[in-house]
Order: sequence, then structure tokens, then C-alpha cells
Amino acid sequence: MAASPFSFSPSRSFPPLRSFVPAMARSFSSSSPKHNGDDPQEPSLSNLEIVGARRALLSSFASLKKPYKPFPLIAWNRHVETIFAAFFRSAPDVALRRECLRTSDDGAVALDWVSGDDRRLPFDSPVLILLPGLTGGSDDTYVRHMLVRARNKGWRVVVFNSRGCADSPVTTPQFYSASFTKDLSQIVDHVAKRYPKSNIYAVGWSLGANILVRYLGQESHSCPLSGAVSLCNPFNLVIADEDFHKGFNNIYDRALARALRNIFKKHALLFEGLEGEYNIPMAASAKSVRDFDEGLTRVSFGFRSVDEYYSNSSSSSSIEHVRTPLLCIQAATDPIAPSRGIPREEIKENPNCLLIVTPQGGHLGWVAGDEAPFGAPWTDPVVMEFLEYLHKERATSTQNSYWDELNGARKSSSSVTVHIRS
Repeated sequence: MAASPFSFSPSRSFPPLRSFVPAMARSFSSSSPKHNGDDPQEPSLSNLEIVGARRALLSSFASLKKPYKPFPLIAWNRHVETIFAAFFRSAPDVALRRECLRTSDDGAVALDWVSGDDRRLPFDSPVLILLPGLTGGSDDTYVRHMLVRARNKGWRVVVFNSRGCADSPVTTPQFYSASFTKDLSQIVDHVAKRYPKSNIYAVGWSLGANILVRYLGQESHSCPLSGAVSLCNPFNLVIADEDFHKGFNNIYDRALARALRNIFKKHALLFEGLEGEYNIPMAASAKSVRDFDEGLTRVSFGFRSVDEYYSNSSSSSSIEHVRTPLLCIQAATDPIAPSRGIPREEIKENPNCLLIVTPQGGHLGWVAGDEAPFGAPWTDPVVMEFLEYLHKERATSTQNSYWDELNGARKSSSSVTVHIRS
């Protein structure tokens, strides 16, 4: 599996864990923007960091009327919260129908649709594409909860299982990577052709989020998506790699390397006899994700070194090119997607982007909100409200969405009252 050490799905082999540092959380909370009682547009959440020129629109979200409150005991420590979410979060039962799609390089990916929705839902229903984290797929609990929530709102949902994930077939000696967007591009085009009257949106977690944001930046003005959400995005993979090898994170590194080895072994015959800089024995016996990337990933995707792979695969450099409405949600204490790697200034300068950082959360955890501790992550209602907001504006506008109009107003220097965190 073309891996990165910082974006992965926690609910399969052994979860990457999150670090709750009380002092950091207190410092973060005290520096967060406070509610301005004189301004009705200002969101009331004093313990969230909110960045972006369009932050005022969040005031209309019911899910953001109350402060972020993690579930007691479970969320006191990043490791406890992430492990709990990975192993004890409920998994909604939903019947899926698999579609295997041949890629342009003769590879294959698997799309999991909700069974029967091709008959039950209107042909022009909005479509939501879900991109799980590294080694993740349609069985992951965080994916299932988002899928069910969107489906209950009348959205058509499809999970994009990357090569080798969730038993997706592998037909060529190449998996996927943090830098690889061609499969996603083909999936979006495929969905757009199948449902030409539908608006298409996407949500990505961890590695899936990094790939999604890179795709948004690459497509820029021609992106077919009407909106997107990035969750637990590592953003700066060099910084994320540095933190991944510190302290307790080494346990996750070894565990994830073991999971990657197991996936690789299922398809090892495809990699026999490869020439060039491949080091197949290193990948097959990798004790760390970096070893796996050195032996296989960086060579597969044309990088001269692992460091070059991480540097050139970071989605932080894509933010300035994003022209699609994008909401990014991060947790301040995430050791896998460090807070210091979040491109705050780039997000603040791009009128198409919004950022919410919670003081706690755990990697793919967020054990908070009305459904805690066993239900959906705190992020799900926020994500859905954002997507519904975008879709409503698309549906009610004759030419441009409200978001586009605001963007145009900003470019023409019109007076718009916003509150941007400095």
C-alpha cells in the first residue's frame, strides 16, 4: 500500500493514537477567538479555533451553537480517545453494492454504493464521495456513520476504496500514495457521467483528506466538485513524519508497518522481478512505514527519496489553488496530523476555505457531542450542515452560488463584515 506514516484509518490493524496535552489545550483555548456578544454573526464557540474569511456563515449551524465538550474520562488523553473510537464506536449496519472500476493504467479500485439507492433516490440527488484514511474502507466506523447520516438526508453516497483497501482488487504492481490523485480524478469523472444532473461533493479523512485537497488544488477552476470537507489532514507531511517517530508514536509506526506488510504479501507476486530502485525485500519486511515507502512507494511514484516524496505530496501547498468551497476540521492535539503543520495563513487568505480546530479529538476520534461516546464523531453534524448549506445555495441560485457571490464581493473589495483570527 503506498503509504504515508501520518494518515491512516485507525479501525483495522492497530490505531494511530492522539495525544491530549492539557497545557497545550489550555493555551490553545485561551488564544482562541472569543464570542463577541455585540455581533450576532460571530459563532459562540469560545473553545474552537476558526479561521477563514467566511467564518460568519458558521453562525447558522445548529451543531455549532454549543461549545465543544469531549466525553468525560475517554477524552482526557489522546491515546485513550483514539483507541476507544477505533475499537468501541458503533458500526451502523448498511447493505452495500460493490462496483469495480478499471483505471486508466489498468489498475482497479472498488466503489461501494448503498444498495438499492439507484432505484430509490431521484436521479438528480446530490452525490457524496467518501475517501477513508490509509488502509481504510467502507467497513470503518467513521465512514459508516457519515454514510448513514448523508443517506438519511436523501443523498446518494459512495465509498471510494483505494487499490488494495477493503479487499479492492490489485491488478498491477502499484498501490496508491499521498501524492496520487489520478484514481480520484477518474472516480469523480465516472460519477459525474453517471449522474450528470447531480451536484457532487466529497469528504476525506486523514490520507484521504490529503489526496482530496491535492486534487482540489490541481483541478482548481475546472474542479467538478461542488464542495468538499477535509478531516484530520496531515497537510505538511514532512512535519507529520517528524512527529510520527517520537515517543509513543513509534508503537503505531510499527503496527502500521505490520499492517502494510500483510497487505503487500497478498499481492507480492505482482511485484516479483521489478527492476530499477525497488527494494522489495525491504518493503516485505518493513519495520516502519518509512521503510515501506523507501522500498516501494517512493519508487512507484517517481521520487528520488522518501523525503522528496513527503515534501512533494503535502496538501498544504495546494490550499492556495483551491477554488472549490472547502471546510477543514482538525484537532489541536493530533500527533499524526500536527497542529503546527496546518496551513493557517494560506487558509485565511483563500476565500474558498474555512478551518475549524477543536481543542481535543483524537485521530479520527472526536468522542464528543450528542452521540458520544459510542455514536458518530462530533464532526459529522458539522460536516453535513456545511454540505447542505452549499447544496441549498446551489439549488436556489440561478447563476452563481452565494459562496461565489461572496467570493466575487471580496475580490471587488466590497464591504463584508467578517471576523478572522489573526
